[in-house]
Amino acid sequence: MQLADFDFDLPEALIATRPARPRTSARLLLAEGDGISDRRVSDLVEIFRPGDRLVLNNTRVIPARLFGTRTRGDAVAKVEITLLEPAAEGWRALAKPLRKVKEGEVIRFSDHLSATVAEKSDTDLRLAFNLTGGDFDAALAEAGAMPLPPYIAAKRPADEQDKADYQTVFARHAGAVAAPTASLHFDEPLLRALAAKGVSFTEVTLHVGAGTFLPVKVEDVTTHRMHAEWGQVTAEAAAEIAATKAAGGRVIPVGTTALRLIESAAAGGSIAPWEGFTDIFIYPGYRFRVTDALMTNFHLPKSTLLMLVSALMGKARIDRIYDHAVRTGYRFFSYGDASLLIP
Repeated sequence: MQLADFDFDLPEALIATRPARPRTSARLLLAEGDGISDRRVSDLVEIFRPGDRLVLNNTRVIPARLFGTRTRGDAVAKVEITLLEPAAEGWRALAKPLRKVKEGEVIRFSDHLSATVAEKSDTDLRLAFNLTGGDFDAALAEAGAMPLPPYIAAKRPADEQDKADYQTVFARHAGAVAAPTASLHFDEPLLRALAAKGVSFTEVTLHVGAGTFLPVKVEDVTTHRMHAEWGQVTAEAAAEIAATKAAGGRVIPVGTTALRLIESAAAGGSIAPWEGFTDIFIYPGYRFRVTDALMTNFHLPKSTLLMLVSALMGKARIDRIYDHAVRTGYRFFSYGDASLLIP
């Protein structure tokens, strides 16, 4: 299985830089069996069935992009920081320019927020902030910007609108530096309408890391090593999913993050409570244990997420789905349109 097998031509004009408004007006490609139909996210009320269970990732994206200054004597220099993940006594982070930052110096981001460079490697650094807990959260919300994916950030800077657009309506637990983007299509009226239809919801937590955007660099994709991300499936969540399976209902994760988490929690053969770091890599040949269908956005060429949907639907089927999406002008990636993939 070669990396080139997962490549396709994507016109740059199809990369979305803003979401659809309202959220539920985004296009939805419904792929069920051999059929493909063009719908809207609002049509999910007709498409889903009573007894279906949607699995939602309730992680909250933090404004992880910071712009600060460091001072040496009379010289003041700008530093751009992207927080990656919590570390012992601080945060792991990327810095631009990394090579000019020195251990022990202080980077100031606002009147309230600053950090000391506690440790530095060839690739990143560890920052020890001057604040913790709620004080840190409040100062970060004031000083930080949303960490838009590289393919959007290359086209425009993040702004205040992104603080709402790049957050799900059911975000609860702060810790992600990238959004579970399929979930961005849901709003409260749609959730209420689905509940009235008899669709159930289970929340899980996977803190999406910046590694989600890392390219695959090996030709033999089976040798790729995934980044690890922290997640939790509570006992209540596992019981709800198990009950749906036992009753013959469909378990449908919203987004690849929710799918990877519940499949990690079902590594023993059936869903169970789970907490820890997962680096599960799903590619063609994988046997799904609890997932019956998937709602997801359209993914990057040569990405692990394209390999995941190929595992679910079959490589030839995904090729046809993506060819249809490109030909008919679906919008791609984090702020793009959605697909509902039902094997």
